[in-house]
Amino acid sequence: MNEILLNSLKEERERLGLTQAALAERAGVSRKTINTVENGVFVPSTILALKLAAVLDRPVEALFRISA
Repeated sequence: MNEILLNSLKEERERLGLTQAALAERAGVSRKTINTVENGVFVPSTILALKLAAVLDRPVEALFRISA
């Protein structure tokens, strides 16, 4: 089974008017990390996913979902 982690990080970030750099600063990571997560290149750790959800004021399940 090939599962893929999909995300709506970019849409939620843009909804709040944040740049990748601004989100990265608030989450304590690099802008490149945000970029790679948004593009599905990097699967975030549970800790990072929870931090991003907190910064974006959304439940983690609203940001990330599994697709087969």
